[in-house]
Amino acid sequence: MREPDGRIDGRELADLALETARAAAALVRDRATREVTVADTKSSSVDVVTEADRASEELVRRLLRERRPDDGFLGEEESEEAGTSGVRWVIDPIDGTVNFLYGLPQYAVSIAAEWRGEVVAGVVVNAATGVEYVAHVSPDGTAEATRDGRPIGVRGPAPLSQRLVATGFSYDASLRELQARALVRLLPRVRDIRRLGSCALDLCHVAEGSVDAYVEEGVNLWDHAAGALVARAAGARTELTRGVGGRDLLVCAPSHGFDEFRDAVQQAGYAARKPPEIGE
Repeated sequence: MREPDGRIDGRELADLALETARAAAALVRDRATREVTVADTKSSSVDVVTEADRASEELVRRLLRERRPDDGFLGEEESEEAGTSGVRWVIDPIDGTVNFLYGLPQYAVSIAAEWRGEVVAGVVVNAATGVEYVAHVSPDGTAEATRDGRPIGVRGPAPLSQRLVATGFSYDASLRELQARALVRLLPRVRDIRRLGSCALDLCHVAEGSVDAYVEEGVNLWDHAAGALVARAAGARTELTRGVGGRDLLVCAPSHGFDEFRDAVQQAGYAARKPPEIGE
């Protein structure tokens, strides 16, 4: 797996991540057929954790640890674990928990592998539908993204006014208000907005060309580590900056139109500066 110059082949890590994500997705689908139990809340009363979230992450960590006992782990539901191998797994056991809670088929198991801080493998499996997105970085730096084993790529160039944009909203009501104000300014400049409820899958939709861009403040590394790699490997750019609410702001769009979309996002007031007035 490791090259003589110390580089690593992400393909083997992606293969392991896919095998593991499939097992976790099967667990999540099984839990979806039963009564879904809310186990706890996190940042607010609407930011829920289900028993399935916890069971999924426990399974992912166990399966990966069996094969790679020296690796580290960062997950949404359990504490961070340091490793000694240089590889760290970044896990979201159910990205889109509220969708899962309501039975909306847009929630995913997301697993990424970092090598010395760089994401080199990423897998996002829609647990409701079984659709699998996979990306890896080869030792020579080239990257590949697939959906169900077939190569994918971003949509071709289009005017900003014809781009379909995915977004999300924070569980924090005060941040949602800021996001809504920015959205009001962005909406007249694009084709339309979609809010589907899973950061990881939204990024994969950019990768496959079913949306043209994505923007959201308040994302965590486990939300986007795998999906962002899939998007970049398919021809997109991602940028993580500070949002108007003081949290991480993620922008993703095809490389050929990224700068124009990022400018529109900044002008709309998503970024960490005083938002303009409506109409400016």
